[in-house]
Amino acid sequence: MTSTTTPDEPQSPALSLAAPSASIQQALELSCLAAKIADDYRGSDTVVLDLTGVTPMFDFFVISTGTSQRQMRSLAEEINRVLKSRGTRSNGVEGDVGSPWLLHDYGDIVVHVLSPEARQLYNLEELWADAKQVDWKPIAAALELPK
Repeated sequence: MTSTTTPDEPQSPALSLAAPSASIQQALELSCLAAKIADDYRGSDTVVLDLTGVTPMFDFFVISTGTSQRQMRSLAEEINRVLKSRGTRSNGVEGDVGSPWLLHDYGDIVVHVLSPEARQLYNLEELWADAKQVDWKPIAAALELPK
């Protein structure tokens, strides 16, 4: 006996061999944790953008401004260390020594660390104006930072 479906019936999603992405709640918590680390490492104007309703590509942006190349690198490296300790690995890194923009892609989360000039030039908050800004401080305060 074969079964048929009509266009009105929901169909099962295709099987995927890719590992499922982290839950949105977990991605939110990790994004807020990354924002706290950026803030602790003296990143300025740190924001978390919720992109879940804007694009299927990723769920959250963490954006912070660094005052020097050294500080930008330290901030990004510490975020990477902590997220790695929580089981989240970077899928890729863009930018290197001397770059005005460091980007770490964690799949559901993308961390942007920019120089003041790059932050003003690229204006990611305006580019992604449909995204909601997350009040990350209360969420981050409830999370335990690893040593």
